[in-house]
Amino acid sequence: MIGVIGAGAFGTALAIAIAKAGQPVVLWARSSKQAQEMRVNRHNSVYLPDARLPDAVTPTNTMNDLSNAQTLLLAVPLQQVRSVLKTTKPPVRSFVACCKGIELGTGLGPTGVIKDALPDAETAILTGPSFAADIAVGRPTALTLACEDDTRGEALQTLLTTPTLRLYRTTDTIGAELGGALKNVMAIACGAVMGADLGNSARAAIMTRGFAEMQRIGAVFGARAETLAGLSGLGDLALTCTSEMSRNYRLGLCLGRNEAFDPTVTVEGAATARAMFDTAQRRGIDVPITKTVTELLDGTTAISEAIAKLMTRPLKEE
Repeated sequence: MIGVIGAGAFGTALAIAIAKAGQPVVLWARSSKQAQEMRVNRHNSVYLPDARLPDAVTPTNTMNDLSNAQTLLLAVPLQQVRSVLKTTKPPVRSFVACCKGIELGTGLGPTGVIKDALPDAETAILTGPSFAADIAVGRPTALTLACEDDTRGEALQTLLTTPTLRLYRTTDTIGAELGGALKNVMAIACGAVMGADLGNSARAAIMTRGFAEMQRIGAVFGARAETLAGLSGLGDLALTCTSEMSRNYRLGLCLGRNEAFDPTVTVEGAATARAMFDTAQRRGIDVPITKTVTELLDGTTAISEAIAKLMTRPLKEE
């Protein structure tokens, strides 16, 4: 049995995909009302209304119902991971983080936050180019599963792979986490460019230079270049920077159009930009796009000024 903590769109989609492959899943929701509705109606009407929950998915609001799980998929927003772990006290210590970002204040990625909150936890991360709606209806999706212990990683890969969800394994958790976090920052930048009607050529430039920035940051933190060039980095960058299904891209569109964005929608790239910019300043990393996105989010620069700054940076070799 697999446990999923977090009944948002992505957690629900993973539960559906794994259950369709014949594995019983217990899906934990923070709200008892939501859990009850899912049990009765077999739909997550709030986050994924068009997908039916298979009979093998058991929605619950009781954490002890996950006590027999082989592992727990942690599908809550990164900035909420620490508080969820502290308040719910999960009965299992094997976790696969299914969230992306960098924690404000600590600069930790998902596995680091889990270990900091629960020092005896075993951790891995599942990340890569994916939308919940695609996973839920069985569209082919490939993701990266990163686990420092390759033996455990191989076992998780076998456990979580389904006919429509293909997992590629790595021991480079740093690279996988950074790729998944930083591509959201670049997606905000690309959305802002498109929202300001600066064109596809400008977006291509931001994506390319954004990837170079991701590689520069990754090198400082010890990420492998091939990880950032894989599904969890370049693959996720390509998806998130080109689709309005991405919340980060949609936020960027609003910034570029000078429109209000729904404050109830979780956008991990906003917190990640601020957290990484703080870290980059301390460690002397050149992050012009991350800096620009942070300024746009904080309202300290306008989109026209931001583009002008990027275009007038000192000339250099690629």
